This record gives sequence, structure tokens and C-alpha cells, in this order.
Amino acid sequence: MANDNQNPVLDEQTDVLDEKSVKRVRKTKPKATEGGSTASLFGIEPYQPKKNEEYMSEGQLEHFRSILQAWKAELMSEVDRTLNTMQDESSSLPDVNDRATQEEEFAIELRTRDRERKLIRKIEQSIEAIKNDDYGFCETCGIEIGLRRLEARPTATLCIDCKTLAEIKEKQNNG
Repeated sequence: MANDNQNPVLDEQTDVLDEKSVKRVRKTKPKATEGGSTASLFGIEPYQPKKNEEYMSEGQLEHFRSILQAWKAELMSEVDRTLNTMQDESSSLPDVNDRATQEEEFAIELRTRDRERKLIRKIEQSIEAIKNDDYGFCETCGIEIGLRRLEARPTATLCIDCKTLAEIKEKQNNG
């Protein structure tokens, strides 16, 4: 056992370990096709288009409608939870520091709900676009947004190219 340092030791992150060199092997990230989509958050499987299926067919529209409705329902339940929590915990605390902490927590919660309120409005606009057969097409150039982009962000209204340009312009203007 005196020569243990000369034998290579293998584990998940180390390829070969000896006295002279250490090589590390990077772990590969799992593919984000299923785990990274909004649909998977609600237990809805990502849409698998059929061969020669037309873009934004009835099946695709129904898939995205169900994602958007599930997302909206979850956000609305969060609103109800916040309202109940704030009503239950809105007691006058005798300690000034405790009261300040509680008010700050409420302020943070309300800011979060305000962002979610804006998101609910976008979700409703997307559901309306599905009803009007405008869903899935870029508002700027009119091309297809793409199924995978819509899986990741169902409220997307711009294709990736137009969104990139808009972000560049925004960065330049707000510098």
C-alpha cells in the first residue's frame, strides 16, 4: 500500500489524479428541452410536432392555450395567497423593528405581485392572440416565432432576431 499515490484514482469530477497533474472533466449539462420550458413547470409535456404539421395548427394552439391558462391560474392563486397572508398577518406589532420588518416584507410581496399582474396581462393578450389566430408570429416582421421559443416563453411576441435588436436598442438608449 506504499505505492497508493502512483495508482490513478477515478471519481465523477476527476479523470486521473496523480502527484504530477490533475485533469478535471466537466460535467455535461442536461439538455434544456424538457426541463427548461414553462410547460414542464405545469406538468404539461413539451409539444412534439408531427411530421409535415402546419405551424400553429389547432393542436399547437390548444397546447399553448393550456400552458397559458395553467400559468395564469397559478399566478392568480399566488395573488389570493398573498392577500390572505397580508390580512392574517397585518396586526399591530408593539415593537417598531418588528413592524418595520413586516412592512418591508409586505412591500416586497406587493412589488412581486405587481410584476405578476403585468405578466397576467401579457398572458391574457396571448390567449386573445390565440383566439384571433395571431399567436406564434412576430409582431414586427411577421415570421414564425418558433415552437421551442414559445415553449420557453409562451408570451413571446417577437422572433429571436427582432427581440435581440430590441434589446440592443434598449441598451443603447438606456445606456
